[in-house]
Amino acid sequence: MTLTPDRLAVISLALLALGLLAGAGALIAGELRRTRSGQVIGRAIRQAGAVPADLAPAAAPATDADAPVPSDVELPFHWLDSRLGRALVADEDRNLIDQCGLPSKRTQLVFLVTRVLLAVLLPFVVYVVWSDGHAQRTVVTVLAASFAIGFMGPKWLLGRLAARRRERAAQELPLFIDLLRLLQGVGLSLDQSLQIMATDFSHVLHVLGYELTLANNQYSRGRTREHSLHRLATLHRSEDMRGLVSLLVQVDRHGGAVQEPLRVFSDRLRESRRSELKGRIGKITVKMTGVMVTTLLPALVIVTAGPGFIAIFRSLGAIGK
Repeated sequence: MTLTPDRLAVISLALLALGLLAGAGALIAGELRRTRSGQVIGRAIRQAGAVPADLAPAAAPATDADAPVPSDVELPFHWLDSRLGRALVADEDRNLIDQCGLPSKRTQLVFLVTRVLLAVLLPFVVYVVWSDGHAQRTVVTVLAASFAIGFMGPKWLLGRLAARRRERAAQELPLFIDLLRLLQGVGLSLDQSLQIMATDFSHVLHVLGYELTLANNQYSRGRTREHSLHRLATLHRSEDMRGLVSLLVQVDRHGGAVQEPLRVFSDRLRESRRSELKGRIGKITVKMTGVMVTTLLPALVIVTAGPGFIAIFRSLGAIGK
């Protein structure tokens, strides 16, 4: 393989990328060591300042600070708030991660590292494996395409997962309304109904049950019902979900019976679903017309007109004899 100036430039860039990856690995290792040493020092300080049980029998119970430090603290989450982290993991990417129902901070850090590694390693692998015997312009084009695929691939995957989860949330919404009506009909309050739906019906409401659990946790910590349900209203980009949350907030704020508004809302939702299904069926009919023309019509012509053509060919053969 001849080393042209362009190839030397590409190899230099690849070596520079590997050097940057090695430097990033060293920074991560140093950050982890500093975090572990800080935890050890903090644990030693707490042990040294602990009061013996016989001297302080009425000591306060252990708080969250005395509990074992979770492993999430060891990860460099502050990178996500830096300028480079904001550029590599934009607000749209963070919103997609939330829509996928993944742990936010950890997944954002994994997304950042995966995007950087794929954007660097994929062009390098393509160049090493594929570049021999091809024109230089073609190689540069393929490297640029592999860089774009490596950089945008994680976001495309998150987009597909988020779209699938939004669709599941839309499918669970009628069941969500029916269960809420049923629980309200037996005399439970709105808070009790939402708590029971989050705990006892999470096996049938996989998406909405998870979101409702988060909302109930925020409400139990002192958030208002409007603030706790804000994520459920805006995350999945559904007007029906936003309308339902608005209805629940109004009922929680002003009181009153919620069964009749839920019945009206459920009927309207089913009517809109019915019209949407009719529209899909109409589109499928139009699409199937082209399929029938290209597949069924030739077979129909062969079956119906085939014997006639065979008889004509036999008659022409007899005349020729």
